[in-house]
Amino acid sequence: MKVSEIMKVLDAELVYGEEFLDREVQSACGSDMMSDVLAYVKEQAVLLTGLVNPQVVRTAEMMDMKCIVFVRGKSPDLGMIELAEENGIPLLKTKREMFTSCGILYENGLRGGAHRPE
Repeated sequence: MKVSEIMKVLDAELVYGEEFLDREVQSACGSDMMSDVLAYVKEQAVLLTGLVNPQVVRTAEMMDMKCIVFVRGKSPDLGMIELAEENGIPLLKTKREMFTSCGILYENGLRGGAHRPE
């Protein structure tokens, strides 16, 4: 699924990254705990979160995330947008809740990108 398709199905607004709308995303991860993202995400994915702080962008960069979607109407501040620009990570925001957003992406073919601890 392309970032532009994610934007469309989530009725999301582009915050930054128009040049990345054709970027392909293979999986999704929804979390407000960046420690879980670091521990469990194994694939390059779109990150859905309601957490709005620079650590979100830093975590996404470390995990080679393809896109960040802020849920529940949350908006990144200017510092986060600048950090996303430096790292080439598109930012979207949607008024939808995380559970609903993840369900919509699942219905449209994206699957989880997490590995399960044994």
